[in-house]
Amino acid sequence: MIKAGIYGASGYMGSEALRVLLKHPGVSVEWATSRSDTPIEHYHKNFYGRGVRFVKPSEAAPCDVVFFALPTGLTAEHCRPFLNGGSKVIDFGADFRLNDKSEWESVYKKSHADWASAQEAVYGVCELHRDEIAKARIIANPGCFSSSSILALAPLISENLIDLDKIIVDGLSGTVGAGDDLDLALHHPEIDNNILPYNVVDHRHSYEIEQELSLLAENKVTINFSSCYVPISRGILTINHCFPVRNAERGDILGLYKDFYRDEFFVKVIDIPKDENASWNYLPYPWVAAVSATNFCHIGLDVDEKRNRIVVYSVLDSIGKGGALVGIQNMNIMFGLDEKTGLDFFGIHPY
Repeated sequence: MIKAGIYGASGYMGSEALRVLLKHPGVSVEWATSRSDTPIEHYHKNFYGRGVRFVKPSEAAPCDVVFFALPTGLTAEHCRPFLNGGSKVIDFGADFRLNDKSEWESVYKKSHADWASAQEAVYGVCELHRDEIAKARIIANPGCFSSSSILALAPLISENLIDLDKIIVDGLSGTVGAGDDLDLALHHPEIDNNILPYNVVDHRHSYEIEQELSLLAENKVTINFSSCYVPISRGILTINHCFPVRNAERGDILGLYKDFYRDEFFVKVIDIPKDENASWNYLPYPWVAAVSATNFCHIGLDVDEKRNRIVVYSVLDSIGKGGALVGIQNMNIMFGLDEKTGLDFFGIHPY
């Protein structure tokens, strides 16, 4: 059994990892920390009667793998004793996601506490870095928007099919992505029946998307990304607009995606035909609710041949494939397990 700890389990990301790890057949959850003396049921009522209790961070000892679910900057401060004690580290936050120290410090407006760990970390998009993840000691879990957009655009980038300077990404997020800190904009009377633009330029996740797609392209990729919160709890939708540099038809692009992800259980390419006689088409495109509480990413696309545009829709759960559950997929790879172990479940419908 893999002995696992969750450092910071009072928030949404840590609790989602705990929920799934408690059922994982190859894992023993050794501890889950909180700085508070409040019982776990106060934060997460789904654990009522489960017999789980928080321990203080000072009581957390090294084990096989430690998941960190902390605010930006704190994982780098606290992970070194666990690494020195033989633990592997999977960070749900942003501490190790970027390859350039000056860029990280500029984006996150603070000094990095352990850049040596950041240099060692592997960026945890399993579909692009599986071999490196298998040998890694530290995983930088991707951001939720980042995962969605990288998976949406990687096949086009890999085939040099689109203009690398003209990529527009619109991101819609459920409110769980903001964490459990209280904020007026996320107060129910404010967000309900509303769409709330935020960080509409220079969003932090832009840097991850550009970094990973530039590595794939072996050339500089520019992403024009804007984001909104929408009145759902879990879920990410990215709408990725790009412009082909040669003729492209929907059937051919779908074939490219299906081939690119042919061995990927957790990425589903929707190839339902369009009904040309329908007054409005929706079946060929992904729905956020379909992936809620799962580790799946669903991708659908279309081509506007009249205007020379490809649009790719990508959906995932903010704390599922966009967070805690892909962290567990990374853990499975790191310890030589089947990637689907503990994650082979589909969404519920209706949600």
